[in-house]
Amino acid sequence: MNATTTRDTPHYRRAARPLAVRRGMTLVEVLAVVVILGLLAATLAVGFSGAFGKGKQELAKTGIGQVVQRLETYYMDQGAWPDLDTGLSALAEASPTSAYYLPTDTLLDPWDRPYLYITPGPDGHPYEIVTYGADGRSGGEDENADLSSVSLRGSR
Repeated sequence: MNATTTRDTPHYRRAARPLAVRRGMTLVEVLAVVVILGLLAATLAVGFSGAFGKGKQELAKTGIGQVVQRLETYYMDQGAWPDLDTGLSALAEASPTSAYYLPTDTLLDPWDRPYLYITPGPDGHPYEIVTYGADGRSGGEDENADLSSVSLRGSR
């Protein structure tokens, strides 16, 4: 063999590799990442759940406003408010070309329960439209708070 083909020449030398060459993550590292991502997701879920509740409350306010508007139109057209037996179905059963017509699904609150029609309403109001919030029970706070057409008029 000649001198150029020995193992000491650059062609045959192996590159020195560090002893701690890492080709991936250990199981402990993977678990740590999963735990951190889980905690982050849980924190975000708790934070956003309140936002969804507030969004439905705003939808309920809008829905009550639509019902009130159509009830006012009904009164102008019919000269009387719907009686307690007929209730809000007077709006849904009207001709679709009527100015006070509302589709049946519009008479449901964001929690898919019908808005309540109370006549006569409190404090001399001719009627009151009510939803009991997310829990469907009287009283409550935040997304469980009751909404009423009478109280919404007062907050404007």
